[in-house]
Amino acid sequence: MQPQPIVQKKNGRTRTGKGFSRGEIREAGTDFRQALKAGIPIDLRRKTKREENIKVLKQYLRSLSSKKKPKTRVSRRGKM
Repeated sequence: MQPQPIVQKKNGRTRTGKGFSRGEIREAGTDFRQALKAGIPIDLRRKTKREENIKVLKQYLRSLSSKKKPKTRVSRRGKM
């Protein structure tokens, strides 16, 4: 499931946005291309950095890294 960013409307209320800003992605510890590969939506028009969105991104990136399992190596000592 993709993370949803929170943006602030002109009247002060919040709503879900189209994507995360570049600054939020940078603060979360990833770059633009890796975010696209991970399926994180990006809104190029946004300039703000909201702490809530950065926390959501960090949590999502942690969940992605925990799902990836390292490749196991096959031992060849027994085969000769």
